[in-house]
Amino acid sequence: MSSTAALRRRVLLGAALAAALTAGCSDGSGPVRSLRLATGPEGGPYNAFGRSFTEAVTAGGRLTLTPVGSAASVDNLQQLADGSVDLALTTADVAEDAVLGHDTFDHPLGLTALARVYVNYLHLLAPADGPVRELADLAGRRVATGAVGSGLQVTAARLLRQAGIGVRQQSLGLAESLAALRAGALDAVFWSGGVPTPAVSALARELPLRLVPLDAVAARLRERYGPVYTGVTLPAGAYGPAGPAATLGVGNYLTARPGVPEDAVRQLLGILFDRWATLLRSVTAGARLEPRFAVSTGAVPLHPGAVAYYRSVYG
Repeated sequence: MSSTAALRRRVLLGAALAAALTAGCSDGSGPVRSLRLATGPEGGPYNAFGRSFTEAVTAGGRLTLTPVGSAASVDNLQQLADGSVDLALTTADVAEDAVLGHDTFDHPLGLTALARVYVNYLHLLAPADGPVRELADLAGRRVATGAVGSGLQVTAARLLRQAGIGVRQQSLGLAESLAALRAGALDAVFWSGGVPTPAVSALARELPLRLVPLDAVAARLRERYGPVYTGVTLPAGAYGPAGPAATLGVGNYLTARPGVPEDAVRQLLGILFDRWATLLRSVTAGARLEPRFAVSTGAVPLHPGAVAYYRSVYG
């Protein structure tokens, strides 16, 4: 074999090897795609769901999903808008603000929804032997309203504004809020998440908690902002003897940049619906993922790949 032919053979073999590596373990269906998912702070439900979803997606071999920690909803959508991530978890109220350019967002953001995945329950937590027994008791008191950049801050601010209550607000994440409540440095804590939230359950074993009802203001929020908010009940026994307590529910969306390929979205949804029971177990008890629920994303349009998925699977 001439040196020219040998060189050509090496070039062709190298090209073939590169193609094989690019294809990865995609079973001949195209290159492995790498996507980044904005989740939430360590210890929170978005972070837990993101880790579980990442493991399920990456195990399939056709997509590589990398979780990215964040302050949660607002921060996640800002990262989505600037291209830092491809996918993001967010509450429904923040997502609607983003597509409409309201409140936190000074202009509309381009984002699409893959699914409404589960519902957050708004908790107002106070020591059982403390002075906060109803929402009006928060006036002038030390209250944690969520980390900067979180959807909780948006929801809590709206609720307090509707109720006409001023508080000594502290912007703290879940871990910091619960530690401060345990130490007596706070009078109450707002939290929005699944039920039960493990960190709240752990605190309730050390400090008896009261779940303060929020139903009256929840109804006014629904009137003001529409179906992004629903009436729900924190069940008795969720955190020791506390409850039940009527409160506010807000959906959680899995969202994406419009430019995420349609076939990748279909693969993601296939895994989500195949594994939902395991995935949701990490964030909230008793939740189910059903198509009629998942497509209810309000003002946030479904990604074309999501539309194709739901039509192909559910008609």
